[in-house]
Amino acid sequence: IIGIAICFGLFFLIDVIWNGAFVDWFVRSYMIEDQYTLPDGTWVERTTFAWTDLKYFLLWTAIIAIIVVITTVIVVAHFYAKKKVSKTITSTSEMIHTYMNGSKEATEVFPKQYSEISACMAQIKSTMQQHEHILKEEGIRKNDLITYLAHDLKTPLTSVIGYLSLLDEVPDMPQAQKEKYIHITLDKANRLEKLINEFFEITRFRQSDFALSKVKIDLHYMLIQLVDEFTPSLQAAQLEIEINMPKDVYIFGDANYLARAFQNIIKNAIAYSDTNSVIVISAVYQTDKVVISVINTGDTILPEQQEHIFEKFYRADEARQGNTGGAGLGLAIAKNIVALHGGNITVESENRKTVFIISLPDITTKQKGNSNENL
Repeated sequence: IIGIAICFGLFFLIDVIWNGAFVDWFVRSYMIEDQYTLPDGTWVERTTFAWTDLKYFLLWTAIIAIIVVITTVIVVAHFYAKKKVSKTITSTSEMIHTYMNGSKEATEVFPKQYSEISACMAQIKSTMQQHEHILKEEGIRKNDLITYLAHDLKTPLTSVIGYLSLLDEVPDMPQAQKEKYIHITLDKANRLEKLINEFFEITRFRQSDFALSKVKIDLHYMLIQLVDEFTPSLQAAQLEIEINMPKDVYIFGDANYLARAFQNIIKNAIAYSDTNSVIVISAVYQTDKVVISVINTGDTILPEQQEHIFEKFYRADEARQGNTGGAGLGLAIAKNIVALHGGNITVESENRKTVFIISLPDITTKQKGNSNENL
């Protein structure tokens, strides 16, 4: 349409507006007048084209016309494409909005030619739904955290206040009874301090700027020391611990925090082991890591419980009784410590056998890392 309009416009310009001036110029420049005699002797004048000059005029006219046409086509195509893209974007945006805020499947909203976008949006929506589910669970766990923390702190605090009130109200209390109440109060206060320390410890381990003081650790020697510390608990529970591993197993990490992680795992095994059973601790090298296993005999941990056992404030027995541990933070702390060391911890449980498996980089991995840094 634009091309036809240009043609008519040029025709009007040349034939009407520039009629006399253009014709005079064209005749002067590209026409030749000459005379010749007819057979009867009559002189005749005629006008012919100066083809030598006219061909250049036609050439340049054609070139200019082609440039004008191409420019026109490009400009028109640009604005058309821009408008089409804008329309496509608007249409796509509407489809995305409909899909993301509706319950329809991607194939119901997007046409076939939008198959790639359809697949991408389906994946994005699925990911967002998973994140929403995780955030929802996190919100529930935050509420549980407050409930559990309040419960675990209130129980020993109530006892402390109660016994201190008795001591205050009965100044002439017999010495033996007074000592008993003081001992109970101190025990409850120590438990209260332990719960608070566990809470702050799990929070500290999750901070990004948490630093470890890593050294070479003799794993066999560390485990022997830890088992010795648990001797009173083992005797009270009528349990034994057997260490089954080579003596030359070394890992690289923070000795204090790794000891805390193993303490929590062993303590958990003691708390949930059958009386007169044996807890077996073993370790083996696998490629560039050390795999430590803590095996105890006791109630089987169900698969749905295994999925949450390393979460904060989770208790597999659901009872939350003081005789089986602290606030449910021990395994969560252990998992965070192991993760900070580049390792992993998992649990397997069946047929009344529970195995905690801890994987940690061995000392050779650190040595390789130093070699690469030197290079």
